[in-house]
Amino acid sequence: MTGVEWAALIAVVLALVAIGLAVQVRRQQTRLHRRLEAVGVSPEARGLAQEVDDGGLLVAFVANPSKPDAAELRAAVHRTAAELGAADPLWLETTVDDPGVGQARAALEAGADVVVAVGGDGTVRAVAEGLVGSGVPMGLVPIGTGNLLARNLDIPLGDPLAALRIALTGNDRPIDVGWMRVLRFEDDVEDKVAEAADDVPHAPDQPRDHIFLVIAGLGFDAAMVADTNPQLKAKVGWIAYFVAGFKHLRGDRVRVHVRVDDEKTTTARMRSLLVGNCGRLPGGLTLIPDAVLDDGWLDLAAIDTRGGIAGWAQLFGEVVLQGWGMSNDLPHKIGRIDHRRAQTVRIVVPSGEYAQVDGDIIGRVTEVAARVDPGALVVRTA
Repeated sequence: MTGVEWAALIAVVLALVAIGLAVQVRRQQTRLHRRLEAVGVSPEARGLAQEVDDGGLLVAFVANPSKPDAAELRAAVHRTAAELGAADPLWLETTVDDPGVGQARAALEAGADVVVAVGGDGTVRAVAEGLVGSGVPMGLVPIGTGNLLARNLDIPLGDPLAALRIALTGNDRPIDVGWMRVLRFEDDVEDKVAEAADDVPHAPDQPRDHIFLVIAGLGFDAAMVADTNPQLKAKVGWIAYFVAGFKHLRGDRVRVHVRVDDEKTTTARMRSLLVGNCGRLPGGLTLIPDAVLDDGWLDLAAIDTRGGIAGWAQLFGEVVLQGWGMSNDLPHKIGRIDHRRAQTVRIVVPSGEYAQVDGDIIGRVTEVAARVDPGALVVRTA
């Protein structure tokens, strides 16, 4: 077999492994419903609630009510507190207009000792934004699709009681926070042309920082997220991202100008540019192996492929190898990932590309800046 045929064969095998992992995740989610039904009455749940009540803690939950397991968890939490005569915890639900930032700040104003994010990555991001700089720890009860931060903190998935125990009685760990600011959206130029043509002022997008705790990116990864079918995502979880990704495998390479810290701007063509705070993804993949949550640095990963499917196959194989602590140092690679660290980075994409933060799309952009905020958030870990 030729090298290309071997690469294609490896890609097929890895894809089958990914599908197997997806099936396993769905089985874990089925067991989740059964465990939630017992949370309010099990001896372990009673012991946990009594332990928290004896400590006099005010616990606030910020929950995404659209998650099917959130209502069961809320009922279990309140039922257990009532049976024990313990103080009723705060339960604040997110809305479309406020996905958790305002609720987290309201919990702080109420004097919460710990704020628990109940939901997926979007809820975690929003709650974290509300808690940054406060010193009040954030707990996680992950019931989303990717659960990216929970994976990187080794918070149990599919076991809400175990996650809740860590959230309430675990250890406090300060971690870094990443911020991405859009300096120019793709349609800003179009707005200026239209404004000049009709003399009608157009309100520009106000620059603001978008928090990310795991990975922000531009290019292929963001286009994949933007194109993911929400109905398929609800049925098969994170495997839906891979389905969307197949549509963009033959997309054009992007011309990117990058300035790291105070260094000179460099220009290259690539598929994606990722800015990571940590690097573990679903499916056992580690995209940025050297990224550490509390080292005060952002880790950049420039991803590029050539040679069509063979290049993507080699790239996927490299991701798997680096997750096992190995690297492919062969010359003339057609799929590669180049790594480096930064505290600030400015990125210009003249052609315009989608940008994402922890799986949430923030729009099509032509210029962004990212920075690290060291130790700005306290999280509860085992």
